[in-house]
Amino acid sequence: MCAKVTSIGLKGMEGYRLHVEVKTFVGNDSIRIVGLPDAAVKESKERIRAALRSLGYTINGQRIIINLSPSEQKRSGPMFDLPMAIGVLLSLEELVVSIPENYGFIGALSLDGAIVPVEGMLPAVLSAKKLGIKRLYMPYDEKQPILEIEGLEIIYNSSLREVIENLEGRGEALFTPKADEIDSHQSNFIDFQQVIGHWDTKKAMEVAAAGEHHVLMTGPPGCGKSMLAESFPSILPPLSKEARLEIIALHQLSGMRYPNTNIPPFRNPHHSASGISIIGGGTYPKPGEISLAHRGVLFLDEIAEFPKKTLDMLRQPFESGKITISRTHAILTYPATFILLAAMNPCPCGYAGSNTHYCTCTPRQVQNYQNKISGPLRDRFDIRLTIKPVTLGRETSKEEIPSFVVKSRVEAARIRQYERYGKEICNSRVSYDILQKTSPLTQEQQKKIHQLSAKKNWSNRTQIKIIRLARTISDLEGKTAITDQSIWEAVNLH
Repeated sequence: MCAKVTSIGLKGMEGYRLHVEVKTFVGNDSIRIVGLPDAAVKESKERIRAALRSLGYTINGQRIIINLSPSEQKRSGPMFDLPMAIGVLLSLEELVVSIPENYGFIGALSLDGAIVPVEGMLPAVLSAKKLGIKRLYMPYDEKQPILEIEGLEIIYNSSLREVIENLEGRGEALFTPKADEIDSHQSNFIDFQQVIGHWDTKKAMEVAAAGEHHVLMTGPPGCGKSMLAESFPSILPPLSKEARLEIIALHQLSGMRYPNTNIPPFRNPHHSASGISIIGGGTYPKPGEISLAHRGVLFLDEIAEFPKKTLDMLRQPFESGKITISRTHAILTYPATFILLAAMNPCPCGYAGSNTHYCTCTPRQVQNYQNKISGPLRDRFDIRLTIKPVTLGRETSKEEIPSFVVKSRVEAARIRQYERYGKEICNSRVSYDILQKTSPLTQEQQKKIHQLSAKKNWSNRTQIKIIRLARTISDLEGKTAITDQSIWEAVNLH
């Protein structure tokens, strides 16, 4: 008899429907797996054999062929143990039930028949609904959040016997996980009110948080660039449920654990990090820092010290919000929608233009240092800030605003954008066509931008960035249309 069971395969974060086809013949005791399996998948036959025998089933005198379809996709990992075991039982007619194609199975088997979690289950579950899976049998993993996905029934089982009993209608899932608690504690981040002075800079950071705009900060050592960047996550809105699961899934694929929290991620790689660690890759490509910063912040301190080749590789995710990694074994795409905060000194010694220190660099050295960031990459920063040191005695007279106040304004601006565009997307990422339709400029405003563009030789990208920034500033002010004042503020921020 030939049996077919549905599972889920992965290509990066993208899932695809995988059919496990099992055919049994009378012959020598053997199990053969075909369909480009790797070593971990090939070893499944021994786990399946031991698990079935531990439950009292025998496969003596049977030759079993298991085909993983589509056959051109390479398989890795033990996640297909459970569907292959169910397929074997169906083929041997030890399990006499009709399993719909929209029932899926994922999980690894222990030798005693227990079902254990494996890496990559969460991305598979997130893909299940998109693939039309209605019920999914899987093991419970205490390291990942409880999954409640509308339209997808998840059955947690601890053993192969429980799955069989459930399919035969003789029992229900014995395990009911408790609702998970989301940690919203933000003590690791610096509060905005701890940053003394820099009021214009903090206003620019608020605009960046509201519209997800990229920021380049230039200033001498000790002026507060790193402190401003480290306080930035404290004014970001909490993650949605969907975003939180995406982030946890990406960390699982990279072999890391992300806490069950709704706080956006903050990644701060050192400038000595390799291009693969930043972008992602390896023989079997894993997510890099830009994907681990998905839905959050990527902070590149001393950006001019990063290899130029690595920085230029950031240009694709800047535009598309994802990164495609091509290797001999696979071509994978990972999401990479992040806010880039970059900080750099104005010159090698750090004090070009300073009023308190003498710069020892020649004009050529200063220019070569600035050229470490290519023109196309520099042009992709929405906001460029020149930061000066503050005088503490003079700046402490004004009351500083705490992060929760700024965050409330950012959240309100985000909600206006989501309602205007009909989905969770911000001004910096929405297409220009939609931006024009939802927030058209007046003829006078268009004329002003064209005049400034001709005077300053702005590219088309720069003109669009000005409009996007103006739209975000207007959202923070609660305005339904782009105001003239917001355009001038946007010009000053660029």
